[in-house]
Amino acid sequence: MVWALGDGADGSPEAIALAQRIAAGRVDRFLYLGDVYEEGTAEEFQRNYEPVFGALRTVTSPTPGDHEWRNHEAGYDPYWGPTAGEGVGFYAYRLAGWRIVSVNSEVPQDPAQLRFLGRQMAGPGNCRLVFWHRPRFSAGTRHGDEPGVEPFWRLVRGHAAIVVGANDHDMQRMKPNGGTTQFVSGAGQAELYPVKREDPRLAFADDSQLGALRLALSPGRARASFVGASGRVLDSTVVRCRA
Repeated sequence: MVWALGDGADGSPEAIALAQRIAAGRVDRFLYLGDVYEEGTAEEFQRNYEPVFGALRTVTSPTPGDHEWRNHEAGYDPYWGPTAGEGVGFYAYRLAGWRIVSVNSEVPQDPAQLRFLGRQMAGPGNCRLVFWHRPRFSAGTRHGDEPGVEPFWRLVRGHAAIVVGANDHDMQRMKPNGGTTQFVSGAGQAELYPVKREDPRLAFADDSQLGALRLALSPGRARASFVGASGRVLDSTVVRCRA
């Protein structure tokens, strides 16, 4: 079981309750989609992140957010160590018949990272899950679409079945785009951001409660569900892929 969530490490009681909900079930990998607020210092990792998600540290795959990248050499890099990948923080591994790929949306033009992502998307099939912080598409009113990560999107569209981001503090499932389904999973703390529900690209959205994305991966398919802090399943769909 894979869980994905970002913008959830503010140390608040609400964030802790959601983290406990995640940890209570089976967690093979936890994709932390970035931001430990406000500046990503070493102190914030210890004060905000460690009490909330520290128990999942050994199974966590991180990617940096905009708030923490500015101080990554003092906070993000030493906290995560080799877990965060080489260079600017990109890496990949296999899990349950899928290729899991992390890239750093704070440096989307980095040539080495783009070459790496291109190699990961090469070859037949699309059983790939790619995650980064700033989603290419979002119906959120606070941040919305992020054209700066278009270089990523051009490489993954149609070659990865699932793309996951955060940044907007809400939950969104976008309709498939060129064979790729994108999720926004940023509803991890008390401050939630509104979603434009009339956006025709949306298949599901929730901006009223905390929740995280749960992905049950198996060869050729993924059951993707948004789960609230209460444990209630708010949305569920099956994403199929070609092995």
